[in-house]
Amino acid sequence: MVRLRTEVALAARTHATVLILGETGVGKEVVARLIHAQSARAARSFIAVNCSGIPETLLESELFGHVRGSFTGAFRDKTGLLPQAHRGTLFLDELGEMSLRMQAALLRFTETGEVQRVGADSGTSRIDARLITATNRDLREQMAAGAFRDDLYYRLNAIQIQVPPLRERREDILLLFDHYLQKAAHAHGLRMPSLSPDANRLLLAYAWPGNVRELRNVTERLVLQDLGRLLTADDLPAEIRGASPTGTLIAARASQESAPPAMMAEGAMTAHAQQLWERLSSGENFWDVVHRAFRARELTHPELVSLIDRGLRETRGSYRRMLTLFHLPLADYKRFHGFVSRHANLRIGPYRGLR
Repeated sequence: MVRLRTEVALAARTHATVLILGETGVGKEVVARLIHAQSARAARSFIAVNCSGIPETLLESELFGHVRGSFTGAFRDKTGLLPQAHRGTLFLDELGEMSLRMQAALLRFTETGEVQRVGADSGTSRIDARLITATNRDLREQMAAGAFRDDLYYRLNAIQIQVPPLRERREDILLLFDHYLQKAAHAHGLRMPSLSPDANRLLLAYAWPGNVRELRNVTERLVLQDLGRLLTADDLPAEIRGASPTGTLIAARASQESAPPAMMAEGAMTAHAQQLWERLSSGENFWDVVHRAFRARELTHPELVSLIDRGLRETRGSYRRMLTLFHLPLADYKRFHGFVSRHANLRIGPYRGLR
């Protein structure tokens, strides 16, 4: 976190575009606001936009503005968010959810600084707005799959900042928990609870897949219970009580042999990987079940390999048939094959001979 603050300070000295990477809930917008607050633009507007929260048909109008009558519901002229951020900062969150058409429009702005309102026949204006973008997706994977423009990526990636997940900075967990307990108690006018040593140990052992956002929500739930006593491990949410009490479960799985074999021994799958396989079998898709867990480091490399091995056995070595098996559209083939080749590169020859 000291390194992160140094990177924020360095980024704040410039006007370059910044790409912030990190899992959901790590505080990417907090980082963006820190950059703005420490920059020469601090006295100007900071405008945040969630690209996944606005339909594509409206996002262009939100960013660039529109003229009256340009589409159904455009009853008056509207100034876009980019002009509103003139000499300030525009923060685009969930950048990876932006469509290719919108990416092209954003690329033109990054190249020229010009903004033309939707429906306007002429009359562009030059805007000086610093762009800070963020995503929890792997943009390089999306580029390989043709879902994200290479040229836009390199435009926005002048400065890259990676925000670490909470499980990689466990020394912060109890400090943050205490901080958000205080905030929640003050906000609701209730007493701030204290936690027993056993409860603290469980907090430290938990993987926190939702990161700081999840931690903050847990503290609010505990404060609202207003139990008026020392909180024990039994008072914590069920998902936290299910964590390894010693905090070694994830580390133990990660210490397994990681080199991908030509073909694994049949049935070589941990209980955790088996649970994910059952979710796939019940109809959930690969990106939501396996890819998300792997990116969150809740799924180890050997477990990922075992799942791909199981899929190759089921399909006799056919990656295209695995798309159907893992409930993915054919359009995802390039992205899926690229991910598997990079992280679980099993030779398919032995699988083709299976009966």
